[in-house]
Amino acid sequence: MYIGCHLSASKGYKAMGKQAIELGANTFAFFTRNPRGGSAKEIDIKDVEAFLKLAEENNFGKLVAHAPYTMNACAEKENIRQFAIEMLADDLRRMEYTPGNYYNFHPGSHVGQGAEKGIEMIAEVLNMVLKPEQTTTVLLETMAGKGSEVGRNFEEIRAIIDKVELNDKLGVCLDTCHIWDGGYDIVNNLDGVIEEFDRVIGLDRLKAIHLNDTMNELNAHKDRHEKIGQGHLGIEAITRIINHPALKDKPFILETPNDEAGYAKEIALLKSLSN
Repeated sequence: MYIGCHLSASKGYKAMGKQAIELGANTFAFFTRNPRGGSAKEIDIKDVEAFLKLAEENNFGKLVAHAPYTMNACAEKENIRQFAIEMLADDLRRMEYTPGNYYNFHPGSHVGQGAEKGIEMIAEVLNMVLKPEQTTTVLLETMAGKGSEVGRNFEEIRAIIDKVELNDKLGVCLDTCHIWDGGYDIVNNLDGVIEEFDRVIGLDRLKAIHLNDTMNELNAHKDRHEKIGQGHLGIEAITRIINHPALKDKPFILETPNDEAGYAKEIALLKSLSN
């Protein structure tokens, strides 16, 4: 199985690769720039080359880079939206230093403009920044539906994809906490939810999993992650998720409230439960 967690990018790519190996991971997620702001460090080519060698030697799976939380492609304020366009374009340029990986982002919050308008605006931004020559697949993340989040159900994600011209460059990252909080019962009806995903979006679009337990009841629309096995999903449902034929070969990224030791423990546990 390909499993890892979020790592700090502050010391560069090779340091992340080494840290992943120490944690027992063979993939990881990282923020392309400050998650709460917008600044990005210059990329050191030698560091990237050293990382790519390390990743190859250790049979790493695809990386799942994460856009900053402040990026809102359907913001009502033009300056915020412009900032999103610039960040997205720059991040996709930077992603090409590590070709063929994933770049995941929260579609955005429509802030009272309505989901339909939000969907249009997000697709418009993607049409501006996606390039035919890029090797990165951009992943739309399934959201919990908190506030005015777009992507609260499979239909909204599909609607964005349909409006994007180069949609062969798009995929989906399924967040287990978010979809449960959004009303998809992956505890009692995992097969049904996966069938629905296939019918609405298509399983060929499913590229990565954010594997999180949740503090909330089904359909709470809250988005509060919990440690593996300690929330409403529970260890049995999570075991079914990681071994499901449609999911088991995807990179699983933990975003649980943990320190390094906690992540190492969860990674070891999940590997032991993987068939």
